[in-house]
Formats: sequence, C-alpha cells, structure tokens
Amino acid sequence: MYTTIQKWGNSQAVRLPKAILEMAEIHENDRVKIIVENGMIIINPVKKHKTLEERLAGYKEDYHCSEWNTGKPLGKEVW
Repeated sequence: MYTTIQKWGNSQAVRLPKAILEMAEIHENDRVKIIVENGMIIINPVKKHKTLEERLAGYKEDYHCSEWNTGKPLGKEVW
C-alpha cells in the first residue's frame, strides 16, 4: 500500500489507512513507539498495562501454585 507524506502544521504526517491499523491491532488514541532502524521508520504499538481487575478476569481456577527447588544456596541467602 502506498501513501504520501503531507504537511501538518510545522511537521509532516502520514495518514494510516484503517485496514493497516486493523491488521496491526492499533486503534485511535493508542500509544505507539516510533523508531528508525536501517533507514526504515517502524511504528510499534505500546502494550497497555493491565489493571488488577483485568488480570483477575483472565484467571482460571485450575491453576494451583506450589513451591519449586531453586538449588542450593550460593551466598548468604540462608543464615
């Protein structure tokens, strides 16, 4: 897909087509990170931090935590 760089105030802008944003799962007002790598402009979505409520909503009751062996102490972990 091709587009044109256009003047926007004192800056330049590229209009991103809806189909491109949908494929990248980027929505209006989402934060993005822009980097230049090997002469290419790369736009990456910034992952939104989930709230505790959002994290707990995805909790499945079949998970049970347990202890695990991390090996013998190497320093002063145990006195």
